[in-house]
Amino acid sequence: MQKIPSVNLADFISDDPARKQKFINEIGKAYEDIGFVALKGHFLDDSLVDNLYSEVKKFFNLPLETKRSYEIEGIGGQRGYISFGKESAKGKKEGDLKEFWHFGQYVENDPALAEEYPDNVMVNELPEFNTVGKQTYKMLEKTGIYVLRALALFLELDEFYFDKFIKNGNSILRPIHYPPIKEEPKNAVRAAAHGDINLITLLMGAQGKGLQVQNHAGEWIDAIAEPDELVINVGDMLSRHSNNRLKSTIHRVVNPPRELWGTSRYSIPFFMHPISSMPLNCLDNCITEENPKQFENITAGEFLNERLVELGLIKK
Repeated sequence: MQKIPSVNLADFISDDPARKQKFINEIGKAYEDIGFVALKGHFLDDSLVDNLYSEVKKFFNLPLETKRSYEIEGIGGQRGYISFGKESAKGKKEGDLKEFWHFGQYVENDPALAEEYPDNVMVNELPEFNTVGKQTYKMLEKTGIYVLRALALFLELDEFYFDKFIKNGNSILRPIHYPPIKEEPKNAVRAAAHGDINLITLLMGAQGKGLQVQNHAGEWIDAIAEPDELVINVGDMLSRHSNNRLKSTIHRVVNPPRELWGTSRYSIPFFMHPISSMPLNCLDNCITEENPKQFENITAGEFLNERLVELGLIKK
């Protein structure tokens, strides 16, 4: 397999049972095989995407001193600005060659969760930045809900199994800026090889080379989507919950050829997280003689905290 499979969400939300089942089969098989798909038929429209990229570029073009005023200490980088080189992949000491921003959940009708999550950070210099960020967050979350419904059916669960866990979940929208590379990086890349923490990741901006995924033979494959596609991959939480039936695939963002070092790269992943109390225990129907239970019982909140420590975003 030299490219990631493409699927269309319009099949799943059609009123045609055969088309719906076709989508379930295609996305399920892709996630069993390589853990990545390119998805058409999502809920983002072109004007929203254009507006978001415009606002994101304006933010990262602000003076460093201004950006750093939005870097909030003591919350593990969960909201606001995270400066260049702060995050590193698990087991890697070099910081990734990126700076980024975090939009978090807009909690509805749940005071306890509203108290648990940090507040979103407002950018005073850009009046549209937070509005466009919230609109994008909601549309990606809506897309992710349908993808998880399809995966629930693939795993022989109730279609709406994940809904109660992802409503007001601890999901993150992360606009990333990979700045121009000015000198030979010392053992650092834009994003070192890693698996994502969450249930699924929905990625905008995989239209150019850079993102690579590793297949089961250990080969790195360019994950390039069409302009109207999102790249969606399985995260470690869903891999764990499905007893590794659905694969969380290792991926990375490599540095461009030297002649393109002077260019910025932007990408915008949406990390879909459940509420912290969700049990990630291996599902009974994913445990068999051929695939015995591979993971200890843990909640999503406990697992997230472990991983943020490993990434250097929370100090022990």
